[in-house]
Amino acid sequence: MLSRRHFLTALALPAASRALRATTVGRTRSIQDGLQTLIDGHEIPGVVTLVASRTGITHFAAQGHADVNQRVPMRKDAIFAIASMSKPITGSAVMMLQDAGKLSIDDPVAKFIPALGKLQLADGRPAEITLKHLMTHTSGMGEATTQESEAAKKLEDLMEAFASKPVGFPPGSAWKYCQSGINSLCRVVEVVSGMPFSEFLERRLFAPIGMKSTTFYPTERQLPRIVTPCQQEGNRLVEVTTAHFRKDYILRRDRPSLGNGGLYSTADDYSLFARMMLNGGEWKGRRYLSAAAVKQMTSIQTGDLKAGFLPGSGWGLTIGIVREPQGVTAMLSPGTFGHGGAWGTQAWMDPVKGVALILMIQRVGLKNSDDSEMRRVFQDAAMG
Repeated sequence: MLSRRHFLTALALPAASRALRATTVGRTRSIQDGLQTLIDGHEIPGVVTLVASRTGITHFAAQGHADVNQRVPMRKDAIFAIASMSKPITGSAVMMLQDAGKLSIDDPVAKFIPALGKLQLADGRPAEITLKHLMTHTSGMGEATTQESEAAKKLEDLMEAFASKPVGFPPGSAWKYCQSGINSLCRVVEVVSGMPFSEFLERRLFAPIGMKSTTFYPTERQLPRIVTPCQQEGNRLVEVTTAHFRKDYILRRDRPSLGNGGLYSTADDYSLFARMMLNGGEWKGRRYLSAAAVKQMTSIQTGDLKAGFLPGSGWGLTIGIVREPQGVTAMLSPGTFGHGGAWGTQAWMDPVKGVALILMIQRVGLKNSDDSEMRRVFQDAAMG
């Protein structure tokens, strides 16, 4: 027979379960109502939102349309160009190699890419750049020109272009968002692992963890799931065709796997990466990163430098950190980490509350996607 205590506990469990379901349903309704207001106001045509805990998904919805012309309904498995949300994935690849003893983030980048040993400051002094400088956007490296970037067939082709540009400041002395630094890290991964960067990610992360729709190179079969970008003109949204969304570009295989912003992914796929990070590098019994590596990535590595795109921000290793929550981050805990993308996608992980927040839109021309109204509305509803 059940004791009185166990009997009362058994009675309480269904009530607790009902309360949890009611809270989840209410939060989902709040998220969808808030974003529907933005859809109705012609701020975005459609959106996919996902909220996950360390163990599972608590909210997952698609609403609106995947384009503004054809009015195709948005799907949960819609594929988005996630732009700079690629960067933390690149950082995880570097940390996997550090965990394996193949490199240290304190190593000079010239150890792996000799061409970058030629980098100099404007006054001719040598610039001694480490992998950590690249990962924290404190290298001062210059960027390749449009012509140099378009001519590149693989990552290796970009290194001489990067090496030819003067370094803007002594490494470690300032923070400046740097695409060339992140793509140099991708090349380091290739040199150390002996395989193309895209293949390394597929073998070590995407396939094992189950990120089946995350790739630098979508297939013809995946094309119908790729969301069409739009921009606002007056009080309406119009379709925009940029390089990342042209069929001829998407299906090209002779282009570099750019870890600064070249990945395509889905909300569900990215949530697997997010939950692995929330779990200290482990997911479903498999370890992808050491707990120490995740802590290093998600701790502020830029000291007192002004870093990031919002007040109260700091920077970890290829990932933004909420140092002092305020404004669009007011509902998040100090230490929340994540990254946004140029077309409005966002993924932020709150380790205190154990929550991952993923927002997928495709809107061109946002003044600051990290500070967008779409992000604020979503996060307010999800964390309310």
